[in-house]
Amino acid sequence: MPYSRIPRSLLPLLLLTSPAAFASNATDTTSCHAGAYRLDDGSIVDVANADKGALRWRLIDGRTGRLSERDGQWASTLGWTERPDNVRVSFGDCGQGKIAFEGKNGRKLKFDITETRFEGNDVNLRGRLVLPPGTGPVPIIVTVHGSEDYSGVNRYHMQNLYPANGVGVFVYDKRGTGESGGKYTQDFYLLSDDAKAALREAKRLAGKRAGRIGFSGGSQAGWIAPLAASKTPEAAFVAVGYGMAISPLGEDAGQVALDLRNAGYGDDVVAKAREVTDATGKIVASHGKDGWDALTVARNKYGQEKWWGAMKGEYTGLVVSHTPQQLKAMEPELDKGTSWDYDPMPVLRELKVPQLWMLAGADREAPPEETRQRLQSVAAEGRPLTLVVFPDTDHGILKFETDANGERTETRIADGYFRMQLDWIKTGKLGRGPYGDAQVLTGAAPAAPAAPPAAAPKAAKP
Repeated sequence: MPYSRIPRSLLPLLLLTSPAAFASNATDTTSCHAGAYRLDDGSIVDVANADKGALRWRLIDGRTGRLSERDGQWASTLGWTERPDNVRVSFGDCGQGKIAFEGKNGRKLKFDITETRFEGNDVNLRGRLVLPPGTGPVPIIVTVHGSEDYSGVNRYHMQNLYPANGVGVFVYDKRGTGESGGKYTQDFYLLSDDAKAALREAKRLAGKRAGRIGFSGGSQAGWIAPLAASKTPEAAFVAVGYGMAISPLGEDAGQVALDLRNAGYGDDVVAKAREVTDATGKIVASHGKDGWDALTVARNKYGQEKWWGAMKGEYTGLVVSHTPQQLKAMEPELDKGTSWDYDPMPVLRELKVPQLWMLAGADREAPPEETRQRLQSVAAEGRPLTLVVFPDTDHGILKFETDANGERTETRIADGYFRMQLDWIKTGKLGRGPYGDAQVLTGAAPAAPAAPPAAAPKAAKP
């Protein structure tokens, strides 16, 4: 979320790392292979830029692997593990647009691509519109960012996978990243203004080809995309993956509670820890001006108890392990302008456009329980909100393995996650399904496959 996809245990290292360290450094001879390929059997494999000059392949069913090149050979590893997965991949020369994937040959698909620059909220932004070839109208998503600080135009894989499946994509570098201007921020109000400008630019560029157009994104986009839609009459929908319907302060409290429960503590300790997170929340939201007295009180009461060191959260573990002076010195690196006390519920209750929310059932970064209850209450009030949970998935709707120490390693994207989004974006409702093991909690559930017609009785032999 505010530190999405960065392990919380590594947050202090951010003080020593520039944002550029997380940007793609793919070479031209690597990035030229990025794109969507149609294989001999008609299936699609998406290849996108990844970290450290690598590539990542994805299939519509969620299987994925990281590709690294050595001595002209490509090696694939399973999901986000470092284990070989025996998936055989090779490419032609740059410009040929050829791939061999698992024994099948394929060619890179060509899309209608328009590069652009447009004005956000007092900032100039870089964008790209990618449409399936043709002349007719198509649905279009405007990708809303999570908390990442790298170029969305260079790295977002949806700009290939979705047009290959009939949905246009407008992707842009958010302020302070890639080739966009401005300073990187996590100010939801500014970022939602930029997203509003992005949708209008996408609609302008698409012209008569613009069908249903709306916002789509994951993680931090759960706060930004609905807010942007509330400001953008042209938006027809919002699709959110693994976002939250509570404030970022509430996210930290939920993460701390989950930390403690995973460490074996019960409701009594969680209640005590809430006194701590109330204090650390005030400290973070006030930029260190308030909350220290309350934290001192909590520390005097509980600081010697065993559970104190088990608290991590989004920021609580960092705050309780540093003095005010130390945190003040860290502030230039830690303060990203995050709208810590933003309450999303007023916007969600008033938003009239259809929303699709897809939660990760075992999300450690964005614990889903309170968000699920809040979204169900919004749907119960009559808003067009479809809520789906993918069980046994972590942040990103990722399936995972768990080792003996409780550490998780992601192995793939859940089956059904991509297909569900594509169906819903195209039609505003879920298709026939099933979408893997997804559980539909609100909105129309996928219709069951039709039963085969009964066989006609055989005529009696003469």
